[in-house]
Amino acid sequence: MSVQRLQKIIAGAGLMSRRAAEELIRQGRVTVDGRVARLGDRADPEEVTIEIDGVPVPVAPERVTYLLYKPPGVVSTASDPQGRRTVVDLVPPSPRVFPVGRLDRDSEGLILLTNDGELAQRVTHPRYGITKTYAVLVEGVIGSRDLRRLLAGVELADGPARALGARLLGRDRGRSLVEVVMGEGRNREVRRMMEAVGHPVVTLVRTAIGPIRDRELRPGTWRRLSVDEVAALYAASVGVERPIQRR
Repeated sequence: MSVQRLQKIIAGAGLMSRRAAEELIRQGRVTVDGRVARLGDRADPEEVTIEIDGVPVPVAPERVTYLLYKPPGVVSTASDPQGRRTVVDLVPPSPRVFPVGRLDRDSEGLILLTNDGELAQRVTHPRYGITKTYAVLVEGVIGSRDLRRLLAGVELADGPARALGARLLGRDRGRSLVEVVMGEGRNREVRRMMEAVGHPVVTLVRTAIGPIRDRELRPGTWRRLSVDEVAALYAASVGVERPIQRR
């Protein structure tokens, strides 16, 4: 990519008009590699990090991020020595992308695949605070005491674990549907937490990754995240609430 004026780069990312970008530069809200930008500055977006209010601007055109609804039985790795179907098999082969975090083989729901290493780091590392939300069907009748235990934390073999949010969505025929919000993603963590409070998991579906949701995707289908959605993920990773412009 060639060197361009900053306002053109920002506008080209689809976030705002060139005039709006110029106004942000005038206000000192745009930085290039940590330095406050000025009107007239030029840059190569492939060589620098451009931020608005501390939120990286997703400008590199070769970066892609897919949102996939992982079906049960598919593994969340780039390859599998046992020859099982992977999440990478379900999205385009080029450019090469990698799964962001994991969703265990028996579970289903939303998972990101990207070639944006910075975004992957922000989504997966707990310090950035991007939550994952799950709809969990369990055996038995979940009560308020069980929900309090999930929020207070339970002891697992690899250390304590707690939910950031837990609420009952419904009960039917001796089973309960619970929404659980987590700030980290250890191996089969939600399943093990539910077993710890006496309610084995029947099905587990990841319904949201930070601000990203999609009720239209079906198992095995995917779509590319919009620029607004990628920007919203970056914003969430620095504690900024950014509305997503729905398509």
